[in-house]
Amino acid sequence: MTDDAADTDPEPASRRAWYLRGVRATFSIPGFILTSAFVGFAGLAREAGLTLAEAVFMTGVVWALPANVVLVGAILSGSSLAAAAFAVALSSVRLMPMVVALVPEMRGSRTPRWVLYALSHFVAVTSWVLAMENLRHVPREMRTSYYAGLGSTLVLTNMVVVAIVFLIAGSLPPAASAALLLLTPMYFLTSLWGSAREQAGHVAMLIGIVLGPAFHAIIPGFDLLAAGLVGGFAAYGFHRLRRGRA
Repeated sequence: MTDDAADTDPEPASRRAWYLRGVRATFSIPGFILTSAFVGFAGLAREAGLTLAEAVFMTGVVWALPANVVLVGAILSGSSLAAAAFAVALSSVRLMPMVVALVPEMRGSRTPRWVLYALSHFVAVTSWVLAMENLRHVPREMRTSYYAGLGSTLVLTNMVVVAIVFLIAGSLPPAASAALLLLTPMYFLTSLWGSAREQAGHVAMLIGIVLGPAFHAIIPGFDLLAAGLVGGFAAYGFHRLRRGRA
């Protein structure tokens, strides 16, 4: 299949078929890993005092799991609305390069802008990785349909998973509830550590792990933000120092 597309609009049946192919693409190892992480988020949200509706709403609207975890952390620490919004916005800035890279791959000759804006909501690490791997095999005029199936299924599936786990978490033994709470941070730590391309990424994570508890004791409302800024700048300095010595 090539990127060239006919000037005529595709048949609705063809769009439906490619949408369903996008749905099927979510049933993969990355999709399963993401769902397992949202299992942990459901336990975290319940322990933070959120209601079922709030946890499901956050999953569908905020969507990106790191931003959801940052928001729950802000709620637990009693942060102000402005501080929570700022922290969530900072955690989501990393998605902007993904959107910039993905949108040109989805845009067809007749694709309305509002469709691209709407589909941008589904951009997160898992959906982006799956899309960038598979879109080259999809006709250009069908790529928005394919990604709509992929992104919407990921979101809806995890909304359902969060709702189910949230409901049953209260009846689980304490050890199982603790395991649910630990699942999300362990997922982030291991996935980020393994995907880091530079040693500076490992430095940033180690500094954040050390400084996080210290900043929580000093400035509990801005502990995540402070640890991220200090760790990030320190890792950047480490990277520049290594490049200078190379």
